[in-house]
Amino acid sequence: MSQKLDEFRKYLEKLNYYRRACTLMSWDMYTATPKLGYQDMADALTWFSTEEFTLSTSEELYGMLASLTEPEEFDALDEVWKYTVRFMKKDLDEKRRVPKDFYAAFVAEQSASMKVWEEAKGASDYSLFAPHLRKMIDMTVQMAAYTHPGKETYDVLLDQYEEGVTAQDIDKVFGELKEGLLPLVHQILSRPEAKCRFIGRNYDPDAQKRVQELLLNYIGFNMDAGTTSASEHPFTSGFGARDVRITNHYYADNPMSAVFSAIHEGGHGIFDQNTLAEAYGTPAAECSNMGIHESQSRFFENILGRRLSFWQPIYPKVQSLLLALADIPVEEFVQEACHVQASMIRTEADEVTYPLHVILRYEMEQAIFRDHVPVEQLPELWNQKMEKYLGIRPVNDAEGILQDMHWSDGSFGYFPSYLLGSIYDGMFLEAMESDLGDLDDILCRGDIAVITHWLNEKIHRNGGMEKPKDILKRVCGKDLTAQPLLDYFRKKYLFDSSSIGS
Repeated sequence: MSQKLDEFRKYLEKLNYYRRACTLMSWDMYTATPKLGYQDMADALTWFSTEEFTLSTSEELYGMLASLTEPEEFDALDEVWKYTVRFMKKDLDEKRRVPKDFYAAFVAEQSASMKVWEEAKGASDYSLFAPHLRKMIDMTVQMAAYTHPGKETYDVLLDQYEEGVTAQDIDKVFGELKEGLLPLVHQILSRPEAKCRFIGRNYDPDAQKRVQELLLNYIGFNMDAGTTSASEHPFTSGFGARDVRITNHYYADNPMSAVFSAIHEGGHGIFDQNTLAEAYGTPAAECSNMGIHESQSRFFENILGRRLSFWQPIYPKVQSLLLALADIPVEEFVQEACHVQASMIRTEADEVTYPLHVILRYEMEQAIFRDHVPVEQLPELWNQKMEKYLGIRPVNDAEGILQDMHWSDGSFGYFPSYLLGSIYDGMFLEAMESDLGDLDDILCRGDIAVITHWLNEKIHRNGGMEKPKDILKRVCGKDLTAQPLLDYFRKKYLFDSSSIGS
């Protein structure tokens, strides 16, 4: 290792300590901080985030990266350090354009906005959140103008979550999916509803937590390198492959929510735990392309988790932990898990109608940043789109525009990643079955580890260092297309729904 690389490595190590502190405080704010202590924690997070920002934009770091990008130094680096230097040089060039005072104000407003969003959702009162949303939109526009002067704001926002996938790409593939999906959803929803026996029962939250641990272990999440907690909105927070944290939310009358959130967040966690060991502590070990990351959580949740064959080896254990399911046979459980219905809440939506929830949000963000629709008009626009796509209308703000936390912290441009993840999954499923054969045969034997290993090797190890389009070419041998996902939906749902998963 050259002296310059060694200096840079030590500097990155110090920078990571600050990032770890920020991530830990953020985790704590959502899982453990009491109400009266929230502002103190938010102030501490703002201070540490500002210090981390100062370190990540310093002249010292700029000089190190400038030296390491010189051909003689750069050519001597291995692939992990080449990626790290390129990634951090690009990030630094963007961050150095942001005034330190503005960045501190942005972080402070994120904390304030997230707290008010939670209160507004609890009260189902959009008027509480609207001033903070307006401020987050304005500050996001300003941030994009600093980091990418002269570029259209929403293009900047999309690129930060899915590098190389343009708005034109998204418009094309979402349009392809919407064209095929709307008549399919209409056809499925026209069928008679099966009676659900889940409603009205009590599902002990502590028992749900034990089921979560069973599921996480089963799909391949390493509990020695992970932990769990509870939060209003489930999420995964990583400190590197050795410390990945998952949250969930438990409803006493609905076990499906926590069960499938556990599998979903477990998919995120498995990704984080299985990146290149030699890249630990560098950007090469972190996948910043969130559509690829979401593809893994949704692959475990939907492609695997909503199959009869997934549950057959483990359902008796689930019943022994969650006693209210004792008289519910596995076939009925899976049928309910695959129940297609028009529903208000994105995170509770079935896999078929879910894409329409994301398309709605994508169009809402376009309305915000391209059409400049006033904040006051957004709830009504949201409700109109729900009626247009799903034939239902929210009766309050909590089940409408306030249901997601993403806009409260300025995560505009993230929503398309969820649907891109599902579209990638259709493509990955084709490639996996070509390599491994029928997945139901594998799952019936309880050999899910074979599937997890395939994902580890094909997606997780190099996910941080490849652009999504390159991953699709390498793994699937084709360009981005929604057709495999539509084929998956048609094959699974265009027959007697009583046979789903069999």
